[in-house]
Amino acid sequence: MQHLPKQTASIFEKLSRGHFINSNSVEAQQRDRYAVIENHFDELAEYFSHIGFRLEQGDEYFYFSRQEDKVSIERKLQRAFKWIDIVDFFTTFNNSFAPGFRFSPGQITEEIKVNGLLSTKLQELGKDSSRSSQEQVQKLIEQLEREGFVEKVEEFYDTYKVMASFHYLENLVMAIDIPEDELENENEAENRQHSQDSSENGEN
Repeated sequence: MQHLPKQTASIFEKLSRGHFINSNSVEAQQRDRYAVIENHFDELAEYFSHIGFRLEQGDEYFYFSRQEDKVSIERKLQRAFKWIDIVDFFTTFNNSFAPGFRFSPGQITEEIKVNGLLSTKLQELGKDSSRSSQEQVQKLIEQLEREGFVEKVEEFYDTYKVMASFHYLENLVMAIDIPEDELENENEAENRQHSQDSSENGEN
């Protein structure tokens, strides 16, 4: 059996829960794990592959992927579309919202007061008129934190930092988002087909 780093078990425990290991984590232990994976990627990738996990490397982050059945893929796509709206909300707040960016819930709440577009996007995400804007924003941030896309870096000022794994969401959006020119081409093709069908029906 190949020599594996002593952190293998803790790395597996973290990644197998669907979490990310980021190079820019505020936790020293996480940064250490990132360095271990980076230095032993081939050995770890081979080891994890034997137990059904594929070790993947993103832009300054690592994660697990697994082969999924059709039902799981469809469920994953539904979640992906939800993430598109969430990414859109935060980049509307600030187009610099990307790995390394720091923010606080209060900053977003204040921006909502003067930015009608941001307020509308929050309403579309929340679907809960009983919650205040502050509560809805906090809920979204907690979701990002729970999934490993942001971490709190300052308790007193309630400051968060965007993790490298946010690139995963950006790539997800790019993979699903259909370019406008493709949509136009599809619409033109549908219109041509409709016109052709109408002509044939008229001749009959």
